[in-house]
Amino acid sequence: MCVTLATDVGGTFTDVVLTGPDGRVVVAKTLTTPDDPAEGLLRGVRRVLADAAVAPREVTRFVHATTLATNVILERTGVPVAFVTTEGFRSMLALGRRARVEEDRYDRYYRQPEPPVPLSHTFTVPGRIDASGAVLTPLDEAAAADVAGRVAALGVAAVAICLLHSYLNPVHERRLAEIVAARLPDGTPVVASCDVWPEMGEYERATTTLMSAYVGPVMAAYLRGLQERLRGCGIVAPVRVMESAGGVLPARLAADRAVHTIESGPAAGVVAAARLGARRGIADLVCFDMGGTTAKAGLVRGGRPGVTHEFQVGGKGSHGGRRPGTGVPIKIPAIDLAEVGSGGGSIAWADAGTLRVGPRSAGADPGPACYGRGGTLPTVTDADLVLGYLDPAGFGGFRLDAALARAAIEEHVARPLGVDVTGAAAAIHDIAGAQMGDAVHVVTVRRGIDPRGFTLVALGGAAPTHAAGLAARFGIGRVLVPPNAGVGSAAGLLHADLAVERARTFLAPVARLTSCSGSREALGDLTALLAELERSARADLAADDTNGTDSADGPDGPDGTDGTDGTDGAVVVRSVGIRFVGQAHAFTVELSAGPVTPETVQRAAEEFYKRYHESYGIDLRDPAELTTARVRVTLPGGDPPAPRPVPVPSPPASRRVRLPGGWTDV
Repeated sequence: MCVTLATDVGGTFTDVVLTGPDGRVVVAKTLTTPDDPAEGLLRGVRRVLADAAVAPREVTRFVHATTLATNVILERTGVPVAFVTTEGFRSMLALGRRARVEEDRYDRYYRQPEPPVPLSHTFTVPGRIDASGAVLTPLDEAAAADVAGRVAALGVAAVAICLLHSYLNPVHERRLAEIVAARLPDGTPVVASCDVWPEMGEYERATTTLMSAYVGPVMAAYLRGLQERLRGCGIVAPVRVMESAGGVLPARLAADRAVHTIESGPAAGVVAAARLGARRGIADLVCFDMGGTTAKAGLVRGGRPGVTHEFQVGGKGSHGGRRPGTGVPIKIPAIDLAEVGSGGGSIAWADAGTLRVGPRSAGADPGPACYGRGGTLPTVTDADLVLGYLDPAGFGGFRLDAALARAAIEEHVARPLGVDVTGAAAAIHDIAGAQMGDAVHVVTVRRGIDPRGFTLVALGGAAPTHAAGLAARFGIGRVLVPPNAGVGSAAGLLHADLAVERARTFLAPVARLTSCSGSREALGDLTALLAELERSARADLAADDTNGTDSADGPDGPDGTDGTDGTDGAVVVRSVGIRFVGQAHAFTVELSAGPVTPETVQRAAEEFYKRYHESYGIDLRDPAELTTARVRVTLPGGDPPAPRPVPVPSPPASRRVRLPGGWTDV
């Protein structure tokens, strides 16, 4: 019997979904416990096991999405870290790449945020590799040993190393990591950028490596504790963690590469939307995921979620976007999302005669006023209850108190603005909807995509309440609200694929790769690099303790990859970054299957020109170049049986609901 448990820890609620081989789905929604997220998770796990009459040892797969990595970065609660870089670049992180946007532009007292690691914990070592990968100056091992001693004296819990141009030649970085590790207590993580994300751009590579070291020990401790507590409940299935690009990682890899889990929870929602669409023959969807704290939007085109390879954590911006230079840049693959701080728990208040909604949230404790848990501030959920959109009988054991909701809106919004409670509640609902529309606007209109031919998928506890209005705003004619929409992100985890992506910088002009005279050597280099990246990704998957093998060693297959490592049946997607010569940013374009030939590269270049025109409205045919080689290896999770929700008896009933035409019995 194959039983899967999927859990998603959000800012307000923790969702748990259980499914078996017959497709039966059992769900639970519990309040998140911020001080100990595993507590609320385990409470939900025990509930679904009891409701499904499933013994804990029958669970064969446990998949988890968590906001832990994001919270650690935003709240700066990671472990003490030291940072080591090339001599002359000690101030790289302190200088940063900051942009003043929104209200910061006019702040006369603006102060640059503190760097993620102080200068007192930043060290440099002589030694230099040039932009071609050649060694200009050998690594000074005596200076490296001295730095290692100074780092050890700080008593840090992790070390991040990022040397100039190590993405081309990691020899100095690996040797420095050995020297530093030898002076630290056993088990202290020493994270090198050549292992985290070996691409050009030393600042972004440095911040990504640093955040991996900063979050990694926290994630490792959390996952160890979670596994122990699950075993204490009788669940011995291995834990897998959703990564930002929509696949899942074994817990060991998730701890080692914690930075890859930053967009863990939001990614699951878009994966769920893609699967829901595929089941109904719908390939183009807008995923609208609204929880208690935030609302997120993502796009699925041709059945595949959009993926970006750089995003900002904690960045500022307007209308759902995050402006470069306002947060911590992270260079990993992640499902492309826009987010606004407007959810069911977003607090409404009167500000100098103007109604404001969010981004402050009532969270799980005390929650909206209508929860009756001590909250006195009005929220979007309170407004929706007053308008009749929510059933006072509540959900998941929660009863909602309309009197408390009306009192909160009356005191903090209606009376200060001189309107009645119903009008105030309607205004809160409309403003929240407008803010959520900003996120949809970012992933569609702002990127040159007409949303009118898409289907809007409503996921998250609060999304169905706002989905119809949101669809009307964008001229979207169809809305899909699936069963158990309130736990949609957790449902997306049930059959998520095990996946690993590897990438490395590969600089070469398209003209060189497609010319008759110079293409053979360059194509050979690209082919060899793609094969190496595939072998590395397969080795990570083969090391998963659910794959039935401990090693990726074995004879090479026809493409130079291992054919006996437990990854038979894996789907391999190869892609390259392409940009115009002289530009800084690239599009990621998928390569066609088969050998890499001049025709393969030319087709990729044509796709790049098309994508550029779609995004910017400019039809350029200037010389282009490859920047990065990428390989993503996926072990499909299998085709799930059609879901069969457990029916809940619902006697005929009606209540008054305020619609645009007035109050109506529904």
